[in-house]
This record gives sequence, C-alpha cells and structure tokens, in this order.
Amino acid sequence: MEETQNEEQDVKTRSRPKWLLGVLIGAFVVAAGVTAVLTFYAVRDFVASLDVVDLPGIVVSSRATGTPPPDGKDNGESVPLEQPLQSAGPTPEPWDGASRVNVLVMGLDYRDWESDAGAPRTDTMLLLSIDPLTRSAGVLSIPRDLWVTIPGFEPNRINTAYRFGEIYEMPGGGPALAMQTVEGLLGLQVDYYAQIDFFAFEKFIDEIKGVKLEITEPIEVDPIGPKLPRELQPGRQVLTGELALAYARARNTEGADFDRAQRQQQVIMAIRDRLLTPEALLILIRKAPVLYDELSAGVSTNLSLDQAIRLAWLARQIPEENIKRGIIGPPDSVTFGTSPEGEQVLRPVPAQIRILRDEVFTANGPVSPVAADADPQELMEAEAARVSILNGTLAPGLAARTADYLTAEGVTVVNPGNATDLYGATNIIDYTGNPYTVSYLVDLMGISQNNIYQRYDPASEVDIVVLLGNDWAGNQNLP
Repeated sequence: MEETQNEEQDVKTRSRPKWLLGVLIGAFVVAAGVTAVLTFYAVRDFVASLDVVDLPGIVVSSRATGTPPPDGKDNGESVPLEQPLQSAGPTPEPWDGASRVNVLVMGLDYRDWESDAGAPRTDTMLLLSIDPLTRSAGVLSIPRDLWVTIPGFEPNRINTAYRFGEIYEMPGGGPALAMQTVEGLLGLQVDYYAQIDFFAFEKFIDEIKGVKLEITEPIEVDPIGPKLPRELQPGRQVLTGELALAYARARNTEGADFDRAQRQQQVIMAIRDRLLTPEALLILIRKAPVLYDELSAGVSTNLSLDQAIRLAWLARQIPEENIKRGIIGPPDSVTFGTSPEGEQVLRPVPAQIRILRDEVFTANGPVSPVAADADPQELMEAEAARVSILNGTLAPGLAARTADYLTAEGVTVVNPGNATDLYGATNIIDYTGNPYTVSYLVDLMGISQNNIYQRYDPASEVDIVVLLGNDWAGNQNLP
C-alpha cells in the first residue's frame, strides 16, 4: 500500500548562540539529585522549625512568609517559599498538592561543555511522575537519539531540543523547549524541570557515605576529569560519588544507551534506599548547612522551595512496590532508522510509547494518566488528533459524507478528499501516535486490526489518515 500523504514542514531557522553557565550531568543523575535535594529540603525545613537549632546560611523558616525569626537574629538571606530554585526556565502553574506532578529531569552533554561546543544537548532525559492520590510514582527514560517533532523546528533528535531553545533564545530557553518536545512525544503535560551539576551529585553521594549497588557483570567505568578508567567487578558493593556517576554514565556495553538507562534507574533507586535509612537522615540533619550551600548552587529547577518540600515528604510515603520504571526502546517502542542526512536514529512507535507511558505512570494502567476515568470518546477528544478522510472507492461523495458523520461523533476531521488508489477494506495510517483515536475509529467504523499501520512522521500535516474502502461504502449510518 502506497502512502497517500507527503507531509513536509518548512521551518525558518534563527541565529545568535548563547553560552551556558556551568555543566550538567546526565538525567539519571539529575533524577537522583532531585530525589536527594528534595529530601534534603524537607529535612532542613524540619530542622529550621526547631528553636534549639541555629543553622547559618540561607534560612528556610517562617521568615520566608514575612514573619521575623523567633530569636530576632538574622542568620542569613531568606528564601521565599514561592520562589523558584535558581531557575531561568519557564514559569510553572501553581501545584494544588493533589494533582499528578510530572517533572522532566535533564542532564546536558558533558562533551559539549568540555569541547566548548556552545549550548549543549541533553545527555539523557527522564520523566518522573508522582500521583499523590494513589501514592505511586513512575520513572520513564527517554533515549537521546529519538527522532521527534521539536516545536518551531524541523524534526530532529530529542537531545537537540534543549540546545535549540538556548541558541535561538526561545521563551523559557532550553528547559521550556525540551518540556514542550516531551509533551508532544508523550501526550501529557510536563509541569516542572530540574537539573543538577555532577560536582554536587558526587559530593552528595560522598556525604551520605556512598550508595550500595548490585553489579551484575564486569564493567569499565571512566570517572569524569583527569582520572584513569577502572573496572568494577560483579557483586554488591558501595560506590563513592565519582564511581556511582561513572557507573551510570557508562555506555560501553552491548545494550549501549538502553543498558545505561537501566543503570541510571538503578542508581536512582539506590539513592532512594540510602536516603530512607536512619543513618543518612542523621547525616543530612548534621550537615544541613554545608549540604545546602553545595547543592543549592548546583541545582536549577522551576520548582519553588515550598513545592520541593511538599514533594519530598510525598516521595517518602511512596513504597518501592508503587514505583514503576520503563525505558523507551526496542523492540516495541522504537525502531532503528536513519535521519535525512543518513545518520542512525531511533524512530518512535508512537502508539506503543503511549501504552508504555500509561503502564509506567498509572497504578492500574494502561489508562491515560490525564483521563483515567474518561470514556473512549473523551480519551479520543483529549488527543485532539487531526484526521484526514480519503475516499478509496468509486462511490461519489463518500469522503465528505464520512467526514460529516465522524465530525458529529466528535472526531476532528481535516482535508477530506480522494485517495490515489482503490481499497477493498478501510485502512488507518497513524503518523504521530494516537492510540485512543485509532481505537475509537476502529470501534466506530468496524475496521480490522490488521488494517492499522504505524508510519511515524513528525512532519505530517495530519495525525491520522483513514483510507475508505468498499466495506465502508454501504454503511447505513452515513448521511
């Protein structure tokens, strides 16, 4: 079957590069760092509320709301609870404390910084999602070579979204464009972003006396900086900050970036386990001033301090069995392909990615986390897919009449017309990943599952094409 649409998108480029200040590690470290920082903020908030404790430096206390400190002393600069923590990114909507929260955690490519290559790409991305109502969480790893739509630009690897946002000075910069790109990929809202630099991560791991990891096979790791590589042997062992970072960043195994994504998540869970121990909690309290100074300088996020504290306490209440993890990768959710320039990339399988999203981000999935209790029509309408109806029969006016029928059923129909070929059976081509719309059309029109095709094309002018066949021409529901 030949494709009947040839979607192209002409996007004008912009100029004026902008250099970044600082270096950010891989997203796995960001995720782990965010977990650590949020827990730290919660501990500091608790300690600062005790009259017997005098913590120098930046004080998180009642002064943040305009009330003088109880002892009348000025122990340092106050941080307003509603103030974002060292962020130049997009301004988020207020969080009501009950809705699901999605946080994009990113690390920037260390090689770009090291070689003075300008605004960096993202080395890795993860989306963290926490649901206060079900006390559940999800972690989804997003590969850097995924070929996606970047708003305002031609399709490219997802790791270039941050770079484009910085170079072309988009509103909200790199964080905002990366968030918008992930929203388009996954079909859900990204509320916040977070980054942490690798020095802060290594220092934090060392301060809590390392993390315990189960190494399953020998692996060579290369610590950042002028340090020699070393080989980690199998077994359960405690890794220092630099080794934990190097272990999670290593990509010299057979599964390459997909193995690395698994190690990233392993490190995140190891940090979580360590932070829940009484020993680590005491360390956090005892070293609160030092840790605060070190970590706050290395974190960039549009989470406010109040939101960070609330998320920290919420995260502590989620048992490990309620934390789901997933990786966008082969064999189901990506295929291996090439870019227009002939470079190797990962082509998303959008419908499978949406299913994986729902499995990771819901307690009982697969159900859309933004419409868990919605009926099929509500799920379809939430996707807002643009559906083109093309007549593949000799019946005159079939596309127009079908368009009227589907529009009355809530479908967004665009560009009805004639197909270039004739079809005995009706076919669906999904270009951008719309599982709920496809399911709705299949049930409504009686289309066979064997006649559904995934042809990912982020530049497509429509999301779905329905090629009407003779099996549909005699439908009695048509006007």
